[in-house]
Amino acid sequence: MTAMSAVIRLPDPVPRARDPRAPGGVQDRLARQLRRQVGQAIADFGMIEAGDKVMVCLSGGKDSYTLLDILLQLQKKAPVPFELVAVNLDQKQPGFPEHVLPTYLASIGVPFQIIEQDTYSVVSRVIPEGRTMCSLCSRLRRGALYRHAAEHGFTKIALGHHRDDSVATFFLNLFHHAKLSAMPPKLRSDDGQHIVIRPLAYVSEADISAYAQARAFPIIPCTLCGSQDTLQRRQVEQMLQQWECDQPGRIDQIARALGNIHPSQLADPALFDFMALGRAAAPPLPDPPAWAGTAHDPGDAPGPA
Repeated sequence: MTAMSAVIRLPDPVPRARDPRAPGGVQDRLARQLRRQVGQAIADFGMIEAGDKVMVCLSGGKDSYTLLDILLQLQKKAPVPFELVAVNLDQKQPGFPEHVLPTYLASIGVPFQIIEQDTYSVVSRVIPEGRTMCSLCSRLRRGALYRHAAEHGFTKIALGHHRDDSVATFFLNLFHHAKLSAMPPKLRSDDGQHIVIRPLAYVSEADISAYAQARAFPIIPCTLCGSQDTLQRRQVEQMLQQWECDQPGRIDQIARALGNIHPSQLADPALFDFMALGRAAAPPLPDPPAWAGTAHDPGDAPGPA
């Protein structure tokens, strides 16, 4: 008679806590995800071409650190060669730690340039106390970066705006400017001289925050615009955070909708030819005053009341 072997089942081992910085940890998982998302955005919008000299705008915040870090990773295996240079605009804000960025960039061997321009004094002098500084500060900062890009032969300017920034901008423009627009992943500057790219266009702020924490970037807190609690953008961000809390995934759905536009389902005659839709071969339609019943009343101006 053959003796039967007894199978003794041992309890499953207790999983050990993993160091986020270790291979396969949180940092590695997020890095793979961010590389995939950034690579997809670059491919979808043709952000980087062979031979590009990309100016990566580095502010010292989590977004721009993550942008530079992921682009450096992609650069090593990219199908085309391109150059990356980190550029920081020192706006001479009181208490700004000037040594942090140069020390960090030198430690990772990245070419970098520091622009010094005292925009802080200009903004503080022009904007009354208690008013938001964003508009003027943004224009001055943009002007300084554009000049630097032109003077040093950069072909692309990379900014650290992410998916949530684009969604917030959409609602700001909707609520305060009555237009449907956001932050495009790629654009030409108003003067036509520069191409601006946003490789983090598909990346959520939550993932950026987690990645920046795992990588322990030397974050420099903003003491100018970022400290103003009355900003309209901050109010919109709080609204979006509440929506996301109530129904997770809503921000992603809105972001996806920004890339799924149906002009015929909106009301902009510049984007869709409503006049030609269903029109029979006939003389042109009467002008608006005739439709409003004011064609023969010179005292009434055309258009909505």
